[in-house]
Amino acid sequence: MHELRTDLTLRQYLDLLGHMRKGGYRMFALEDDGHLQALAGIAIRHNFYYRKYLYVYDLITTSSGRSKGYGRELLLHLEELGRSEGCNTLALTSGLQRADAHRFYEEKMGYKRVSYAFTKAL
Repeated sequence: MHELRTDLTLRQYLDLLGHMRKGGYRMFALEDDGHLQALAGIAIRHNFYYRKYLYVYDLITTSSGRSKGYGRELLLHLEELGRSEGCNTLALTSGLQRADAHRFYEEKMGYKRVSYAFTKAL
């Protein structure tokens, strides 16, 4: 997770994780030969436009494990998990700077870019 969320200290990470787990946040990891290669953090959510959906908050493959199929395998597992839990959509967002991730989602996994997310610091 540190490769994705480099700005968090261990203490911040653990504090946030405790709060997030209360809201249904779960983590899934893919291991190969005793080493973690990919990690995903998800939650099942509801809203008016997706209805019941699986939201991927975090998805990361280790820098040494990229382009080896780990992210694809983990994302396929999450898609099946969403189906088994009655979700009709898997949704995620990705930072504008992550062009390689966007290419992976769109070209390799068949995801569509359907919106932009806007934020404003308060």
